[in-house]
Amino acid sequence: MSTVLRPALSLIVLMTLITGVAYPLVVTGIAQVAFPDQANGSLLRDASGNVRGSELISQNFTGDGWFHSRPSAGDFATVSSSASNLGPSNPALAARVTEAVARERVAGQGAVPLALLTTSGSGLDPHLPPAAVAYQVVRVAAARNLSVETLQRLVDENTYRPLIGPPVVNVLTLNQTLNELPSAQL
Repeated sequence: MSTVLRPALSLIVLMTLITGVAYPLVVTGIAQVAFPDQANGSLLRDASGNVRGSELISQNFTGDGWFHSRPSAGDFATVSSSASNLGPSNPALAARVTEAVARERVAGQGAVPLALLTTSGSGLDPHLPPAAVAYQVVRVAAARNLSVETLQRLVDENTYRPLIGPPVVNVLTLNQTLNELPSAQL
């Protein structure tokens, strides 16, 4: 019995040390050296060095002085991140979209872009298409007493054009840049 049990237990302990301790430590060490920003959560810091969020997770911005993110099915909570799974015939989805239209509508700007009305698959997508951000420029400019041209330039500077896929704007980085403007007002 001990001729079978001893090697089995030794192998379990050895494999636990290799796959549960050594491998994670090696991978973490490599990530910290090769990709330190990403390995630490892609955190965004303000001018004082305080963490304001992560480039990877959307935040809820309210008020006319901020660019608004996509709605979140999980109320921007990372623990319950998920899609709403509401079908197009579900009355709850229609009610939520109608509420979002009323909240996001900007007078004289036409139809509200779909990206401001629908949630993403995770409910935490930090990106918006440039058209959805441009739709909000007039509202934010009026609230902050800034010119539309200044804000549009800021949006253009914060538009990321990936190698594959459409251009996107990270709303958190855009709002952080907006907040750092010398004449930032709410």
